[in-house]
Amino acid sequence: MFITEAFAQAEGAAPSAFGSGLEMLFLFAPLMVVWYFFLIRPQRAQMKKRQEMLSNIRRGDNVVLGGGIAGKVTKVVDDNEVEVEIAEGVKVRALRAYVAEVRVKGEPVKTDAAAS
Repeated sequence: MFITEAFAQAEGAAPSAFGSGLEMLFLFAPLMVVWYFFLIRPQRAQMKKRQEMLSNIRRGDNVVLGGGIAGKVTKVVDDNEVEVEIAEGVKVRALRAYVAEVRVKGEPVKTDAAAS
């Protein structure tokens, strides 16, 4: 005949589609390690570099804001804001978080020891 007989399996003998928990651990542990080294670690390094760039903004730096507006930092207002001159006589206050890029570094901040 062309039809074969189907026999039922014994109760409790059905193979699991996913295997045991230990097998799952052996499959996903290397995946998590690769995920960490290729995605999470570089992203943290990039965030740290950006935070350092934003904290080092000073007067005279040429910056590009998030909307694509380029200008020169004329004043550092506080830890969160800078004043940027985008055209002659036109100054705007921008949040540091919206600075997309620092193109050219300005002059160093003058200290009291250097002024004497």
